[in-house]
Amino acid sequence: MPTAFDNLKRKSFYVIALACLKLYGWFPIFGTLRAALAVIYKDGKFLVIHRNDGRGVCLPGGLCNWREAEEATLDREVREETGMTVSGKEVVLRYHSGVDFPCNLTVFRAQASGGIRSSWEGSPQWRTVAEIEPELVQSQRPVLEVFRKIAADEKQ
Repeated sequence: MPTAFDNLKRKSFYVIALACLKLYGWFPIFGTLRAALAVIYKDGKFLVIHRNDGRGVCLPGGLCNWREAEEATLDREVREETGMTVSGKEVVLRYHSGVDFPCNLTVFRAQASGGIRSSWEGSPQWRTVAEIEPELVQSQRPVLEVFRKIAADEKQ
């Protein structure tokens, strides 16, 4: 059961996330940002984060710190958002998005271990492609093709 402090963190994320997205979209003072995302697949489902800012679901991952390698970002963000530890990763897609702000995204197919837990950003959930598609944030929609390919390969 969430505590009052947990609820405060979630509400804080809602305000901070939406303000930052809007402001950086208007004033991208640091130019194009970089991000790393994880595609984690298990038992016919993909791990996504149901975001606390009301924007839908997204993949575990996030923005790279200055001079941080995408691989290090992936490890850090997956641990922060899900509590899981990444044990293997391979780049499956790179693309540019200008949906919310200018960003170059690197998508990794990753293996992860450990139990999942929620963070101030949202709640990790295992979902099928059909469950993800209507709620996936716009900036990550190119990853749907990766989901479909992995799911189809798994059926063979």
